[in-house]
Amino acid sequence: MSNTSNSGIPPGKLVRVTFLPEGRIVEFEFGAMPYDHHGKPMSFLDVAENFGVNLDHACGGSCACTTCHVWVKAGAAGVSEAEDDELDRLDMAADQQLNSRLGCQAVITRPGDYVVEIPSWNRNYVCEGKPLAIAAPK
Repeated sequence: MSNTSNSGIPPGKLVRVTFLPEGRIVEFEFGAMPYDHHGKPMSFLDVAENFGVNLDHACGGSCACTTCHVWVKAGAAGVSEAEDDELDRLDMAADQQLNSRLGCQAVITRPGDYVVEIPSWNRNYVCEGKPLAIAAPK
């Protein structure tokens, strides 16, 4: 498990996001994270980009595809409501669940703890810069 901890953050301003299945936890002060221009500011994709978490986003975070599809496992009350564009796009996402959101559109609206899962079929390691693992022949 890889963590990024900023213990100097006042408790009332702390945002903690856990990305599953990797178990990567990132913490930052609400409203103080620089905008990296991927998805909406303070979206899960924006958080992922700022902290080096691999969340595929083929369209650059413009709500034009579903590659940043995530499941919000905890903290949904502190996440923006899905707008019509996102809901229309999610209709095309594989394995849509009640907690499905596009990482580029789901914006953190207040301090708190959040858990999002990147579905296993939605992780494109080659595109995300990870080396391709090829099993050696037996």
